[in-house]
Amino acid sequence: MSVSYFIPDLAPEGMHRCEEIIRRSRFIVSLAHTPTPEAAKAFIERIKQEFPDATHNCWAYAAGAPGKTSKVGYSDDGEPHGTAGRPMLTMLLHGGVGELSAVVTRYFGGIKLGTGGLVRAYQGMVKLGLETLPTREHMIPARLEVVLDYPHITVFRRLLPDYRATVASENFGVDATYELLLPDQNIPALEAALTELTDGAVLVTRLDDDATTPEIPLA
Repeated sequence: MSVSYFIPDLAPEGMHRCEEIIRRSRFIVSLAHTPTPEAAKAFIERIKQEFPDATHNCWAYAAGAPGKTSKVGYSDDGEPHGTAGRPMLTMLLHGGVGELSAVVTRYFGGIKLGTGGLVRAYQGMVKLGLETLPTREHMIPARLEVVLDYPHITVFRRLLPDYRATVASENFGVDATYELLLPDQNIPALEAALTELTDGAVLVTRLDDDATTPEIPLA
């Protein structure tokens, strides 16, 4: 089965940033597309180096599909326990965007916010960033094996763009065998077209899901 969700639509090494003054403290939220924990940690370190004189650089990341907690992390970076990193992570997990890291930089302005105020400030900054963050759909496709006779190959390959299918591998033995990547919802229509094309002389098999299957571009 194919999997689809939204991720940040940012250039490589790019980021999305918003800033706000809350009771004289300057808050800056920096967001980036980070598909792995390693990428998230590198981004966090980059922001820390950019703002080494900040009072705090609190952070959170969720390097997976929206709502998934298997690859997450967070830090209060000196703020009272539970007032920054965890609330930021909660906002990321419920924001509808996957593979995302957030760093909220604070320059203290002399007025204490209290624990409740800090939670609202850090969550609010992540929410502010999410509201204006450009996104795109990320597709991890379904995998399909197609076995057919050689005379049908040319027309078969011409069909593939109509179903947003790409060839992952091909093998030529007694018959031609192809592994395809395509959106799950397009499989029934492609299978019907292939059956008509070959007068039923085609074998179509769904392959097991594989977490390492690459994404395919979406028009």
